Amino acid sequence: MFKPKLMKSLLLFCSLIIVSCKGKMENLPEVIPLEHPAILEQEFIYELEDALTPECHASTVEVSNGVVIASWFGGTEEKNDDVGIWVARKTAGSWSTPTEVANGVQKDGTRYPSWNPVLFKPKDGPLFLFYKVGPNPQEWWGLYMTSTDDGKTWSDPVELPDGILGPIKNQPIQLANGEIISPSSTEDDTDGWRIHLEFSSDNGKTWSKSAALNDGKEFGAIQPVVLNYGNGKLQLLSRTENEVISENWSADYGKTWSAMQAISLPNPNSGIDGVSLQDGRQLLVYNPTGKNWGDRVPLSLALSNDGKNWKRVLDLEPLRENTDKKGEEYSYPTMIQAADGKVHIVYTWNRKTVKYIVLDPQKLN
Repeated sequence: MFKPKLMKSLLLFCSLIIVSCKGKMENLPEVIPLEHPAILEQEFIYELEDALTPECHASTVEVSNGVVIASWFGGTEEKNDDVGIWVARKTAGSWSTPTEVANGVQKDGTRYPSWNPVLFKPKDGPLFLFYKVGPNPQEWWGLYMTSTDDGKTWSDPVELPDGILGPIKNQPIQLANGEIISPSSTEDDTDGWRIHLEFSSDNGKTWSKSAALNDGKEFGAIQPVVLNYGNGKLQLLSRTENEVISENWSADYGKTWSAMQAISLPNPNSGIDGVSLQDGRQLLVYNPTGKNWGDRVPLSLALSNDGKNWKRVLDLEPLRENTDKKGEEYSYPTMIQAADGKVHIVYTWNRKTVKYIVLDPQKLN
């Protein structure tokens, strides 16, 4: 008789093999189950044959009262006006059928694409779902909805004030004094790609913003991640057009920042995310390639004690030998650490579905 743990592993392996065969029929790459002591769970939020939209991208994840909530944008193709914001919830060990909770339909009937949802739960506040609507990143605007029942139902959309976009890709952080620091950026045809921060001291009711933290010329940077080292020390890591991840540092809780410079890790002009772990280490999820290395594969984890020296410790999606990697994409990851210490990660799986992984960071060396 199979032991329950062994049976669970066997069922997971068989299900992945089934998905693999279907993927091959669709000219998709083989699904490779991860085998590592840190990996606790791994699955698709929805299977390929159950997809409600031809494409999906830019997923985000949050845990609220034991419920795992994920969101992403989906439609025929990124930038098309049928792209909306979708949500699924994991309760009792299984994911709900994804539901479209927001779209870009305007009062006059015009419809624009929706972009880059970001889930965030502040202390003593509702669950936020930030997102963007507009024809392109140069012209989009920010909105949010809130939920008081862990993502089951949502309020009507609220448009953010002029000049406030909300978090562009990665989650805000909340300091011990309650201040929220939201990482944001702009993609301007004249000024280039520039990052900035948005601040709220009243749980998201009102917002202010910083000046741009780079000039858009030496580095074209967007989609920053905020890492918190404690005692006012913060680090921003950003996606760039320069084949590297960039950084800025603050020693005064984000009031002032150092000039942007490159770190040692490459970047193929693809989104990253990171989290300051409860044990003081920093964990980053990224594509460890330059833009000339091919598509957004592999997708990897790196650890650091100081934000300067990073060690690549695990490939979530490895580079497959003897295969044509063109068309493969494992990208736009989001990660959080829940109160129980587990790290939850979601990311785009070839723009066809969203992959979900839970890991124990204590078992990452």
